[in-house]
Amino acid sequence: MFWLMTCRHKSGCEAQREIARPEHRAYVASGGGGIVRVLIGSPLTEDDGETATGNFGILEAPSRDVALAFAEGDPYARAGIVEEITIVALASRFQADRIRPMSA
Repeated sequence: MFWLMTCRHKSGCEAQREIARPEHRAYVASGGGGIVRVLIGSPLTEDDGETATGNFGILEAPSRDVALAFAEGDPYARAGIVEEITIVALASRFQADRIRPMSA
């Protein structure tokens, strides 16, 4: 099943985010050590396209709980940067084959 994950970050965490970014990227690329498959992800920003406000991902996971565990295990979440996580199911007809996966 496919899930849209959004993580809203706390304001004022730019320095923490910079420090955690390499570990975050490695975690996402590995699918959290293989617990999910990340099809696509990106930072979320203000309208200026630069000021980070969070991140999102489209995940393949067997359940909402697994998708949430992935989000909660992210280095950004563990560092206290993430203020809110949402996990939303995507329609069963979601065309995942149109996205080249980021992780195996």
